Amino acid sequence: MKKWFMMSVTLLGMVSLVGCSSFGSESETKKTTIEVFNIKTETAEQMDDLVVKYEASHPDIKINMTTVGGGTDATAAMQSKFSSGDEPDIFMLGGLSDAQTWEHKLSDLSETEIAGKAMDGTLEGATLNDKVLGVPMNIEGYGWLVNKEIFKKAGIDSEGIQSFADFEAAVEKLISQKAELGLSGVFAFSGGETWVTSQFSSNFIGPEFNNSLIDTYNGKELAFTYGDQMADYLNLAAKYNASPLESMDYSTSVEELFAGGKVAIIHQGNWIVPTLNSLDETFAKEKLGIIPMFVAEGQGKIVAGPAWYWGVNKDKDEKKIEASIDFLTWMYSDKEAMDAIINDFDFIPAYTNFSSEQITDPLSNKIYTYLADGQTVPWVHNSYPDGFGQNVIGVQVQAYTAEQISWKEFTKMLTTTWKEERQ
Repeated sequence: MKKWFMMSVTLLGMVSLVGCSSFGSESETKKTTIEVFNIKTETAEQMDDLVVKYEASHPDIKINMTTVGGGTDATAAMQSKFSSGDEPDIFMLGGLSDAQTWEHKLSDLSETEIAGKAMDGTLEGATLNDKVLGVPMNIEGYGWLVNKEIFKKAGIDSEGIQSFADFEAAVEKLISQKAELGLSGVFAFSGGETWVTSQFSSNFIGPEFNNSLIDTYNGKELAFTYGDQMADYLNLAAKYNASPLESMDYSTSVEELFAGGKVAIIHQGNWIVPTLNSLDETFAKEKLGIIPMFVAEGQGKIVAGPAWYWGVNKDKDEKKIEASIDFLTWMYSDKEAMDAIINDFDFIPAYTNFSSEQITDPLSNKIYTYLADGQTVPWVHNSYPDGFGQNVIGVQVQAYTAEQISWKEFTKMLTTTWKEERQ
């Protein structure tokens, strides 16, 4: 009996040890892993650094950040993820069209803390059926970005341009001094990138739909009311582009020609600031400016607002959904993360808990001022019929500037296709 008792104690001790060992191993490895699909390649490094900060203060969470973009079709890559069953927990939406496409996969974030902090109007681009399906990544603004130093050398005050006629006169003055200024052209419009042309079109299509994302999204017909103004700007850019507008790529435009001081004007936004900083740390702070477009009512406007939204996959388990929302909330509320959003990402925040005084980048400050003064058009190209911006406008601009079609044919293609897509 005694022998049996001793064996029982020994066995119980072994079971206890095994149990403790098993529990300890499980506690070390049982982390909640969040898969994030990011397409902002220009801030990939900053995002990776932010993840390290989050994981340091949240040891029970593991963030796997997948960044796809640049020369890769990010939309196709994300669709492939979902098709293969390897669905991300957090992914990005480019406005109402994307929100509609992925509505069946998106959590309702209406009651979350982060949605409550969003600036007025910034949730419109990801709200369907009274549900907030995405929260803004940041505010981005774009238009004609200019090298103020080149303008100054040519005797032009870029801040004094108050009409299309002023803009045209400035361009003519720049081209007349092309040799002295060491320019390859006045513009480096990267029309080979159809997303650039799609963005460009917002200035001219937005006013037709009351500069409203919802009205654009619901618009059954496109009258192309401001098509003539678009033609004026496009013709000027094509005439004085450093090389054929329809074939110029992003890298040549931004990194080689603009950053290299070989052109004075490009069509881009504040997202290029990190790239410029990496090439010339003085460029963004001392040389970079923005000129609005004069389309409707004589008032110059740039395009500004949330370009991208973070969505959370509702088909994941509750723990992953909660951790995903916590990560997004932390990004825009933790003191260290907020500092990174402003100073490392060079983002214009879309949340009320930030202060405008924190925005140190001059271009971002200028864009914020345009936004505060109501001199902006929203990112309406994200509310066009699916694929319309790049596959129709982008491709047809290439055909037009290559003199393969007339402007009349261009206009007919746009208005007819829009109507067909919205029927």
